[in-house]
Amino acid sequence: MIIAAASDFAGSTGDPELSLRALAEAGFSSLHWCHHWCDDFHYGRHEIAYIRSLLKKYNLRMLDIHGSQGVEKLWYSPIEYRRREGVDLVANRVRMLRELDGTGTIMMHIPTYRIDLPAEERPAVTQLFEALCRSIDDLMPLLDSTDTLIAVENMWRDTWETTEALMERYPANRIGICYDSGHANANCNKRIESLARNKGRLEALHLHDNNGEGDQHQPPFYGTVDWQRLAGIIATSSYSREISFEMSMGNTPFMQEGVEVRDQPYENRLAFARDAFERCKRFGEMVEAARPTA
Repeated sequence: MIIAAASDFAGSTGDPELSLRALAEAGFSSLHWCHHWCDDFHYGRHEIAYIRSLLKKYNLRMLDIHGSQGVEKLWYSPIEYRRREGVDLVANRVRMLRELDGTGTIMMHIPTYRIDLPAEERPAVTQLFEALCRSIDDLMPLLDSTDTLIAVENMWRDTWETTEALMERYPANRIGICYDSGHANANCNKRIESLARNKGRLEALHLHDNNGEGDQHQPPFYGTVDWQRLAGIIATSSYSREISFEMSMGNTPFMQEGVEVRDQPYENRLAFARDAFERCKRFGEMVEAARPTA
């Protein structure tokens, strides 16, 4: 069974080699690249060449890349120069995906309306959404020429209004859904029905668990995500690639006390990855069991 995992389970900056080595040794064979998902970092040709060498060394395949919305370079900024720099940041990840022979999508955060958003704050989110649409329009020639799809991620306490609006506006081969099970598990897992309603546009997965009260990014079966229900939805959806997980060591027993996540020793990373792989494999088997028979 082919299972993918995020590259940044032990931190999203610095040299990724120890984490990639641990994932490969534990049994993962594909990557969801998640380093620098939340900053303004542009990957240059030497950095991409280094990543390519690690993929070859550990026999890993690139699946998706988690694009960065940026900090100053924000692709849905209402400030025009910042928005245009944000577009360049997304374009950098699109080119990186192609240079690394990625088989999946660019996964992106978008502005959302929260289920608890006061009415007076909605216009500000609408302004961000309008800026986002301008950015997608700017990126469309590159997406077309590289045949790349952007999968937009559901966020914490998200109503899914902006996701559904984007799917109405843009074609299915350019805009799809990246389903984040941890984000959806807020508010007692009620948002899983939003995925069920839109499963025909599912194109990427950020699977992880939590207790419904925090974004803990735990491996499956730690928390309260309804994994059985989710398996049935994925099995009957448009999603056809590796089952992919976005996990962190941070809220698991494998952390060495008093040591930051990014400084965890290799032995701890490997122990986490081995345990996570078995949990992920169990969920993958649930998805396969739920697939319709011919």
